[in-house]
Amino acid sequence: MGQQSCATPEGTAAYRARMANQVAPEHFRQGEGLWLSSVGLGTYLGDEDEETDLRYAEAVTRALQLGCNVLDSAINYRHQRSERVVGRTLAALFARGTAAREEIVVATKGGFIPFDGAMPADPGLYFRETYLQPGIVAARDVVAGCHCMAPRYIQDQLERSRRNLGLACVDIYYLHNPETQLQEVSREEFHRRIRAAFEVLEAAVAERKIRVYGTATWTGYRQPPTARDHLSLEALVGLAREVGGEGHHFRVVQLPYNLAMLEAFTKDTQVVDGEAVCFFEAARRLGITAMVSAPLLQSQLATGLPPGLEQVLDGLRTDAQRAIQFVRSTPGVSTALVGMKSLAHVEENLGVARVAPAPEEQFMRLFTRTS
Repeated sequence: MGQQSCATPEGTAAYRARMANQVAPEHFRQGEGLWLSSVGLGTYLGDEDEETDLRYAEAVTRALQLGCNVLDSAINYRHQRSERVVGRTLAALFARGTAAREEIVVATKGGFIPFDGAMPADPGLYFRETYLQPGIVAARDVVAGCHCMAPRYIQDQLERSRRNLGLACVDIYYLHNPETQLQEVSREEFHRRIRAAFEVLEAAVAERKIRVYGTATWTGYRQPPTARDHLSLEALVGLAREVGGEGHHFRVVQLPYNLAMLEAFTKDTQVVDGEAVCFFEAARRLGITAMVSAPLLQSQLATGLPPGLEQVLDGLRTDAQRAIQFVRSTPGVSTALVGMKSLAHVEENLGVARVAPAPEEQFMRLFTRTS
């Protein structure tokens, strides 16, 4: 299966120390006992071809050289090609001795039904032969024609991801957009399904196949409690506690947050101990590490930002850097996951690592929170 260990406190501390002359000390934050870079590399975008694979391999290699030790993927990204290129790249770096497994935090996700390297000629036939006929999935478990989190399916997807990544242990394993299930099932059934998935993931932790688990979401945590696809972080932590006790391993969440999607900080979408709070505050109170996706909103925020940001987010030369700086300076954010598949973008985006995040008092000048 490949590398046996996960990221470790000692390994990530050694990586941080090695990068001390390249990045600002505040670039690294502690989460789950590890030192996490405040900018991580995402692998969502791009064509399903060898050219894009090569670009990602170069991007991952360079990002690790510039102080980025958080890599994020998902089994369905580019039909499994993103996981596979991360795996091949890490294997090559480990073999050369230019990186160590214990230094790098690798995250992936399962939930959306993936194809294998490319879109098949007959997607329905592929799904039947790969998942239905072997009994990995029952038709009743699939919602929206593309999403499943039944126990046997999650077990299958984790094993595929471990093979793709060449890792015996994945540091963070997310249920991918679980709110998709709420399109077709009741809240009660949703809680039953996610509790069963948590049982699988707690077992995977015990078997050292994953270090921690969580939920990677799009709308769920940003929606008000009245919304059909709303996710309550307090409720999910409660289900994890039922399964794993006080020492449960539901420890990390991911959601979009950027200059155009501010809900995680400005809207009180969560309730903790009867009090309405924003998502980042809920995560803090519940002891959950929050990672952020889409800080550039798929490059839409890389140019054309309001000129006033320059005065608050100073020390940076491009709008893309300022947009990333905004996210990583927000109280409660551990890592901003930026999609990077070109060397030029890696160099530009990780230029932020050389600058300290904006102090909270300075950051708060940008806006006044509204509930």
